[in-house]
Amino acid sequence: MPELEAYFHYRYLDVSTLKELARRWKPEILDGFKKQGTHQAMDDIRESVAELSYYREHFIKL
Repeated sequence: MPELEAYFHYRYLDVSTLKELARRWKPEILDGFKKQGTHQAMDDIRESVAELSYYREHFIKL
């Protein structure tokens, strides 16, 4: 478990928080990203990373 724990940090980033901000502040952004919804752990992780990348590029523009 220590090897797994090394990947985590106390500053977690919640992608759903960014999604909610986009929904309220710039709702048209939500049309550009759709999850597949396979509900497999690794697929969900990859989709969340892709979603974060999308919001970074189109919403917060970093």
